[in-house]
Amino acid sequence: MAALLVALPVFLQAPWVRLAPFSAALFTAPLLAAGILLTKRRPGGWSAAGPLLVGFSGSWLGGCLFWGWCRLHPLLHLPIEAFALPLALGGLRGRWRLAASFYLASLLGTACTDGVMAITGVMRSWTLVLEAPIAEAAPLLQQAALGVLAPLPLAVVSGAALVLMVLCRRGWDHPDPAWRLAAAALATTLAVDGLFLAAALWAPQLSGLI
Repeated sequence: MAALLVALPVFLQAPWVRLAPFSAALFTAPLLAAGILLTKRRPGGWSAAGPLLVGFSGSWLGGCLFWGWCRLHPLLHLPIEAFALPLALGGLRGRWRLAASFYLASLLGTACTDGVMAITGVMRSWTLVLEAPIAEAAPLLQQAALGVLAPLPLAVVSGAALVLMVLCRRGWDHPDPAWRLAAAALATTLAVDGLFLAAALWAPQLSGLI
């Protein structure tokens, strides 16, 4: 379920926010309410999904705020996504441990993605791609992706992916469910990033769908 909630914004939230950012942001309320209600159920079944939905609602709102109103300013991406960081850190020791773990793992994945984009130079194309019409954005996106295949950027991307894979493996082997949840979220982030890179290289015209 953690993997699904990491991938869901790519295919649902992104087009929704582009078309109607205010309603997408308001959808945070039913997500949060559903999560809180599920936590009140008896242990077992869907009760474990409650904290996960609570953590996901934080990631959802952060994504809506950035992609709805600030998407042309990539340096604001991580700070906006991290708006609930103090709450998440505080929740690591209480009943919301799973919610905090999901949110923090998603935030770590975002930080790694943005950091690698900045180091490899892809960040310089961010505003150009988003401001261009879809027909013109595709070649710009492909050009940026081809730059990642240069030796130094590719080494950076490969090194970051290797570090994330090691973290995921250690988290998955940990007996604490919160660690396994974080590992699933991180692994899905890595898979989605790989999907983005592959699409930018071989089917950049699909960038208009997300």
